[in-house]
Amino acid sequence: MRRPGPITPGLALSLVALGGVLAYLAASRAGGYIGFPLDDAWIHQTYARNLAQTGQLAFVPGQPSAGSTSPAWTVLLAIGYGLGLNFHLWTYTLGAMLLAVNAMLAYHMVLAYWPGARSAAWAAGLFVAVEWHLVWAAASGMETLLFSTLVLLACLLSPARHGGWLGLCAGLSLLVRPDGLLLLPLVLARAAFDPGRSVRNGARVLAGFAGVCLPYLAFNQWLAGSPWPNTFYAKQAEYAVQRLAPLWQRLAQVGVLPLVGAQALLLPGLLRPVWRALRQRQWEAVLLPLGWVAAMVGAYAVRLPVTYQHGRYLIPVIPVIIVAGVGGLARIVQLQSPHLLARVGSRAGLAATLVLALVFWVLGSQAYMRDVQIIETEMVAAARWVSTHTAREARVAAHDIGALGYYGQREVLDLAGLVSPAVIPFMRDEARLGEWLQTSEADYLMTFPGLYPALVEKVEGGLKYQSGAPYSPAAGGENMAIYSLEVILP
Repeated sequence: MRRPGPITPGLALSLVALGGVLAYLAASRAGGYIGFPLDDAWIHQTYARNLAQTGQLAFVPGQPSAGSTSPAWTVLLAIGYGLGLNFHLWTYTLGAMLLAVNAMLAYHMVLAYWPGARSAAWAAGLFVAVEWHLVWAAASGMETLLFSTLVLLACLLSPARHGGWLGLCAGLSLLVRPDGLLLLPLVLARAAFDPGRSVRNGARVLAGFAGVCLPYLAFNQWLAGSPWPNTFYAKQAEYAVQRLAPLWQRLAQVGVLPLVGAQALLLPGLLRPVWRALRQRQWEAVLLPLGWVAAMVGAYAVRLPVTYQHGRYLIPVIPVIIVAGVGGLARIVQLQSPHLLARVGSRAGLAATLVLALVFWVLGSQAYMRDVQIIETEMVAAARWVSTHTAREARVAAHDIGALGYYGQREVLDLAGLVSPAVIPFMRDEARLGEWLQTSEADYLMTFPGLYPALVEKVEGGLKYQSGAPYSPAAGGENMAIYSLEVILP
């Protein structure tokens, strides 16, 4: 009888990734709900369902809009609707697959940057598969891991052999998230460090990038009158006040987010390859990917210094940090050293990393459970109330429009500006918002009261619904409320 061969990295890492996602979903189900931990995930679902049913990129059927920051993710989700699959199952499957792909790419990146370091490659792949932010993202219904997949490919593909594909990765990343634009300098720099062929490689990169980027920007310009999605402008306007803090403080607050977990113990491993690359002028090996990480942190510190939802905007940098950190530590750790201090220290460090990764994996599952509980009992519950207690022609104004768009089936006026860009210039001015609601003939306001205290004070007599679920208050938040806007007091 033929003996079975050794398990392959691809199969092993896929099984670990799938097991992690299933465990997080089981924790969520044990908490009473299956859903998504972000209202934004419901925005993607709404766009995807409408795309499959109408062929339009629209949040409201029949009204095409540029409110989606991730049309590529929308298309992937829409495939499930087109095939008639359960949208939860399809979305979770995509997330688990992308987590596995990230783990496999991390494995191959270590081998490409540190040839022969197979144990380190296994460690990096497994680390990515169990890192709690990444498992959370895989089950979140968001585009996060699709973006990080393109980043890892951009770090791994050869500029000489795959220049056009490198440019395509950078271009596709724009269709996943606007900050994908920061990938272009990375791939161009990689092409430039190929002696004798830098011009040709750079031309191929630019051609691949332009083939995706230019039609995308032109589409946004035609649809919304600006080259970027509405969300690109709305988010920056909404959180402009946070840019008043000193830059060093914003850098510290944003920069620490990707290190919350066992990857914080990889910092010594990050420093060694950086020092070696600087000393030997090996720019491409480590410095360019870590330069992209620094650019991402800097860009968010400057333009969107938010820390909520576990720092979700910076989750894509974590696989790069893991690859560089594990690869660097592989040259430091001496598990079999004849020197007692080196041997004991190496083994203790490895054990601490494993224990911390497990602890954060468990804590992450609990965070995922709580996040889903809040979204399901606040946004989804309120949206279902709108669907069953309001007239079909009612207009509902809301700040969190994802679940409302999916379940409410009513015309939505977006106070955050994603699908109602007219409010972006005054989205934090409650007096002008009140005037806009009147002129727009809004019938209901759905919001957390603390978001618009002055506006809510004028209409609190029209309270029609408020969630009584305990999860949001327990997390320091409020219960979602719905007000009738038949009369807005002066």
